[in-house]
Amino acid sequence: MSELRVRSRDERAVNMKTPPESFLLFKEELRKAQLEKERLKQYYEEKLAEVNQELHRLKEQIHSQQEMMRTTLEYASNLEVRLTQVKEDVAHATSKNRDSIY
Repeated sequence: MSELRVRSRDERAVNMKTPPESFLLFKEELRKAQLEKERLKQYYEEKLAEVNQELHRLKEQIHSQQEMMRTTLEYASNLEVRLTQVKEDVAHATSKNRDSIY
């Protein structure tokens, strides 16, 4: 006959303390995956910060260009007004000269 063996509590406790190899492998793979996740998170946060910094720089550059365009348009408008005034002054002076000659 085959003998039936009953394990004691101590034997079961010893067996429970040493997890199976597959669990240890899974735990190691999980740890590696978590480290990779953290590395990727850090990488993407750095890239995002770089992109945000570049975006801020571009916004400043666009603002400066818009300001320059506004100033240029104001200058051109002022020149147009002054040119109109000079034409009127020349026309007025010319008509005055004509009136004084005759």
